Amino acid sequence: MRLIVLALLAATNAHAQERVAFFGLTLLDTSLQSSTAGENTAEQDRLAMLEEMVAARFAEEGYELVDIEPARAEIGRVVNLAKCYGCDTRIAAGLGADYSLVGEVQKVSDLILAINLQLRAAETGEMVKGAVVDIRGNTDESWQRGMRYILKNRLFTEEE
Repeated sequence: MRLIVLALLAATNAHAQERVAFFGLTLLDTSLQSSTAGENTAEQDRLAMLEEMVAARFAEEGYELVDIEPARAEIGRVVNLAKCYGCDTRIAAGLGADYSLVGEVQKVSDLILAINLQLRAAETGEMVKGAVVDIRGNTDESWQRGMRYILKNRLFTEEE
C-alpha cells in the first residue's frame, strides 16, 4: 500500500521542480470581418479565458508558473512571442524558467480558426511539446473545446 501511495505522489509531482514562463496567447487576426468591423472584444475575453485554462492546467500538473512581470518591458517590445525567433526562450531563461510557453489563435474568418500552443526548453529553444488544432466557429465553446483537446491529447497525455 505504501508503495502505491509513493508512486501516486511521484506521478502527481512529476513536474514539481520545473518552472514555466507562460507568456499568454496572441490573437493573429487575418479575417475580412475584423478588417471591416474592427476588434471584437469577445475574442479578447476568449483569449483571457484560454490563458486561464492553460495556466490552471499547468499548475494542476505540478509546474511552477514564474512571474513574467520583471521582463514586462522586454515582452512589450515583441508583437507575437510565438513567432519571435527564440526571444521567448531567452526571456524565459532570464527569468529562471526551464520552459517557455507561448501560443496563438489565428482567425481566418468567423468560421475558421486555429489554436497553437508550444512548450519550448528555455536553455535550447527546442520544442518539447506542442500542437495546433483547427476549430470551426468563433464561440466560447469552440475555443474551449480546441484548447481542451490540445491540453488533454498533446501536452498532457496518459503516457506521462
